[in-house]
Amino acid sequence: MTADSESSLVQDRSIGDLIREHRNLSIENVEQILAYQREHGVRFGEAAIALGLATTDQVMAALSQQFQYSFVPSKAGTFADELVVLTQPFTAQAEAFRAVRSRLLMTLDASQPAAIAVLSPDEGDGKSYFAANLAAALAQLGRRTLLIDADMRHPRQHSLFKLTAPSGLSSVLVGRVDEHVVKRIDGLPNLYVMPVGGLPPNPLELLERPTFELLIKDLVAKFDHVIVDTPAAAMGSDAVVTAARCGIALVVARRDASRLAALKELTDALSFASVKVAGLVYNEFSG
Repeated sequence: MTADSESSLVQDRSIGDLIREHRNLSIENVEQILAYQREHGVRFGEAAIALGLATTDQVMAALSQQFQYSFVPSKAGTFADELVVLTQPFTAQAEAFRAVRSRLLMTLDASQPAAIAVLSPDEGDGKSYFAANLAAALAQLGRRTLLIDADMRHPRQHSLFKLTAPSGLSSVLVGRVDEHVVKRIDGLPNLYVMPVGGLPPNPLELLERPTFELLIKDLVAKFDHVIVDTPAAAMGSDAVVTAARCGIALVVARRDASRLAALKELTDALSFASVKVAGLVYNEFSG
């Protein structure tokens, strides 16, 4: 039997069958759920949760199995809670990332592949949160996606994905490369993360070296998507330099927090560096 045949068999099975397997429910349990479902006009999973015969995580796991959707139980502790696309895939926050993903894919020119740098004016705008969830959302489409943490001032991606990262981007840029510099993410086979590694004293100089530009070009050729997290623009020129090497920028601003003047300064700098700005995203969920 092929993998496609197995996927088809899973999709053809009802959510009730999958939940029953996850919980090892008896025939009496199933009849209770069906009776509650008919009486209250709710879905099978909602009825099972209401009766205490299944947890939300178990229902979501069954749904993800039926619809081939990556899901990590919220209590698994595998990732930080901020990775809502993986831990809370049916929430408004996750849906917002899927909407951004759809618009981004319509904007990108497949004939001119480029890395996408994620920038923000200030710290706390939610740039790293956004970059991580966008990368996960792209990987959920079955696209090989690499997330690079190029914030060599205050990196967060290793914390979000709970990675031990003795080596990473900084190691590559100074010529100390090992085979573990790119981490494959368990539970989402198409997602890879290159953490920062050690924090260098001269991050801007490393990013301005030809090595970084050559690295980006090489990785763009090997992955369907490359997402690059950057330092806040307020920390210096790192973000704009990184975006210039990538070719495309997404700017993240914090709703009711980001200053218009800071946003204009950042977009003007990107324009001066001939960087295409794919969009401006207002973040109101996390940081």
